[in-house]
Amino acid sequence: MKKLYIVSSGPGDQGLVAPDATAAIQQSSDIVAYGLYLELLGDICEQKKHHDLPLGEEIGRAHLALDLAASGKITSLISSGDVGIYAMATLVFELLDQQLQGKENRPAWLEVDIEVIPGISAMQAGASRAGAILGHDFCTISLSDLLTPWQTIAKRLHACGQGDFVVSFYNPRSQKRDWQINRTRDILLEYRPASTPVLLGRQLTRKDERMMITSLDKLHADDVDMFTLVSVGNSESRHIIYGEKEWVYTPRGYSKKL
Repeated sequence: MKKLYIVSSGPGDQGLVAPDATAAIQQSSDIVAYGLYLELLGDICEQKKHHDLPLGEEIGRAHLALDLAASGKITSLISSGDVGIYAMATLVFELLDQQLQGKENRPAWLEVDIEVIPGISAMQAGASRAGAILGHDFCTISLSDLLTPWQTIAKRLHACGQGDFVVSFYNPRSQKRDWQINRTRDILLEYRPASTPVLLGRQLTRKDERMMITSLDKLHADDVDMFTLVSVGNSESRHIIYGEKEWVYTPRGYSKKL
C-alpha cells in the first residue's frame, strides 16, 4: 500500500489534535516532521520511525515523505496548525505538479494515495482564547518576504484595509525581518481606527502561552517574534472588559455605511 497522510497536529495542545490525525499517525510506520512537532504530539508517535528534518528543510521533508510512501511505507508528513495553511501540504502538491510537468523523475509518486487531515490553525486558537475576533469576514496574510515580494504583500495589506477585513498575520517577524510588522500597522491605520483591537498570541495552547490584547496604534515589533500570531480586528471589532475578564469580538452584523 502506497499511502501518504499529510497530517495537521494543531497549535500545540494534545487535546486539540483531531481524532483523524491521531488515527493516521497510528496507521503509519514512518513519520516525517520537524522535531518539535513530534515532541508536542508525545506518546502518539512512539514506536514509529522518525525522520526529523530541521527548519528550512521543508522541501526536503515533502520529498522524503513522498519517497517513503512510494516505497510502500505508510507515511505521515506532519505539520503544526492546519497543514494546508502556510504549511506542508502545498509543497507535496507542488512536487506532484513538477513530476507531471517532467521536472522530477519520480513516477512512483503518482501511485501514492494521498489524504490531507485538517486541523486547528494558530489563527483559530488565538481567536478562541480571546473571544470571537473572526466573527465576520477575515483573511490571513504572511508578512515573510522570503518567497513573496514586499510589494505584493503591501498590495494585499492595502486591499485588506480597503475591504475592512479582520486579518491574521503569520510570520510577522524573524531575526532578520523586524520592520514589516510596523509598516503593516501604519498601512492599516490608513483605513481603520487607532483603537482597533489587536490580539498577540505567542506559543498558543502550549505551556508557555502568552496572550495580550492591545490596540492598533500600539502594535509594535518589540512585542512580536517568530512564534507570535497577530490578529487585527476590523472597524467594527469590539474589546469589552468587565471585572477581570476581557474579550474581543467582531459583530456578525455590519452597521458601518461605506
